[in-house]
Amino acid sequence: MSAVRIKKNDLVRVIAGKDKDKEGKVLSIDAKKGKVVVEGVNMITKHAKPSAANQQGGILHHEAPIDISNVMYVHNGKTTKIGYTFQDEKKVRVAKSTGEVID
Repeated sequence: MSAVRIKKNDLVRVIAGKDKDKEGKVLSIDAKKGKVVVEGVNMITKHAKPSAANQQGGILHHEAPIDISNVMYVHNGKTTKIGYTFQDEKKVRVAKSTGEVID
């Protein structure tokens, strides 16, 4: 498994699957499984019984994880690969298309 270059709160675009070309913010990452949860992407329906936490129960809609290989980082409105470089003895992420430092 390669290094996870996507981080929480990054803006990404889905490049494969039923939600292709949708964009959203990364809500969470599971690096071991290689999955990400993206806001508004891969929505699933879940039926919940009434409980103490959810008194009403009913049908819930929420995001399901998708494979990290199916998303790409969006920089200045365009998708780009992410590389690393060292600046002031600190490792920083770099957009490969422009060479600009991301963070």
